[in-house]
Amino acid sequence: MTVLVGVDGSAGSHAAVRLAAQEARYRSAPLVAVMAYSGDRALGAPAARPLATLRTSEDERAATEAALRDLVHDALGADAGNVTCRAVTGLPGRALVEAARTVNAQLVVLTTRSDTSMARVLGPVSQHVLRHAACPVLIVPDGCRAG
Repeated sequence: MTVLVGVDGSAGSHAAVRLAAQEARYRSAPLVAVMAYSGDRALGAPAARPLATLRTSEDERAATEAALRDLVHDALGADAGNVTCRAVTGLPGRALVEAARTVNAQLVVLTTRSDTSMARVLGPVSQHVLRHAACPVLIVPDGCRAG
């Protein structure tokens, strides 16, 4: 069993990672941090960019994984080495549910949106994961000082 944390690069992601690490320690479970990326590529180059600067799907995966590792390190410091980081392709909500199923997660940890509108506190990704995950989902409020 594993604790999975969904990371979107927002400031709230740091608190979600810290709280997920705390939950993983409580449960003596490994922690997996996941960040989704689209994987979609435009058929042509944008007018302002030459073809030589277009990123491949592998470039996008590597950049996403590097950003994820950096965020986890910023959140956990030396303890970041205990976290498995995965960049997954697809729509974020679906990708997180699938990743949770793949690692047999016992808990998924997400952050809320930083949007202040009450109607949008839970964004579409959190709502999708809440509806479709096969395990409990912990939503960490933006601004939480977890860990």
